[in-house]
Amino acid sequence: MDLQGDDLTEAVVASFDGSASDRYKDVMSVLVRHLHAFAREVELTEDEYFTAIDFLTRTGQISTGTRQEFVLLADVLGLSMLTVGLGNRKPPEATQSTVFGPFFVEGSPEAQLGDDIANGAPGQPCLVSGKVLNTKGEPIAGALVETWQADEDGFYDVQKNLDGPQNRAHLTTDAEGNYRFWAVKPVAYPIPDDGPVGELLRAGGRGPMRPAHIHFMVTAPGYARLITHVFAAGDEYLDTDAVFGVKHSLIADFTEHQDDGKTYYSVEYDLVLATTEETQQ
Repeated sequence: MDLQGDDLTEAVVASFDGSASDRYKDVMSVLVRHLHAFAREVELTEDEYFTAIDFLTRTGQISTGTRQEFVLLADVLGLSMLTVGLGNRKPPEATQSTVFGPFFVEGSPEAQLGDDIANGAPGQPCLVSGKVLNTKGEPIAGALVETWQADEDGFYDVQKNLDGPQNRAHLTTDAEGNYRFWAVKPVAYPIPDDGPVGELLRAGGRGPMRPAHIHFMVTAPGYARLITHVFAAGDEYLDTDAVFGVKHSLIADFTEHQDDGKTYYSVEYDLVLATTEETQQ
């Protein structure tokens, strides 16, 4: 009793001595030490403490099955990208990982190679293609490619009242490792800023914009899962991505084409998977 200062911190840390696992004990002990150190360093006031509690409460209340405000919060604080870096130590030949984002949905429609997955979404048609390869440059047949993206208005299908998915599907690579589908040309868009995370950005004088990109999640037996984006070259927000997710190796050219007076775009990008053994090294 009568604990304060360092004695209080040490008492809280000691309270986790009976943890069910050493890992849990270690994580909670370090969390407590850093959390207490933060409060001391900024001399956190009681008003600020209750403001933070209210912020976190509202972050939970606005979250739904199709909107994860806590993921968004982790994204804009750079925690998502930091965790991505810690968890994806792969050889340099492998495609780099980036943030998962809050708009993935399980159970996307199955598509065949060359299918149009836009499903009526507004935007310029875009042919997306490439190969799934291993770090030796060999094709991976039967890899599962999940993809999702926003339309030309900057909205994902789950943000709209739709009868079915748009710009969202999964497909399997062929014997040569090819993947190929039609969607729409991605555009830059603001992350949802009508909730607590938007308040945080405005208070910090930050913008909500993400550069144009397509999401991919690729899996294959014996290989580490890849979660990444392909970003559009030349986008004005590449250097100011609100979630810090851009990497130079993930930027690709979206080429404009004309066919009988109609405009469409194409992008070709190979996705390179590391084996589970390569990832563990």
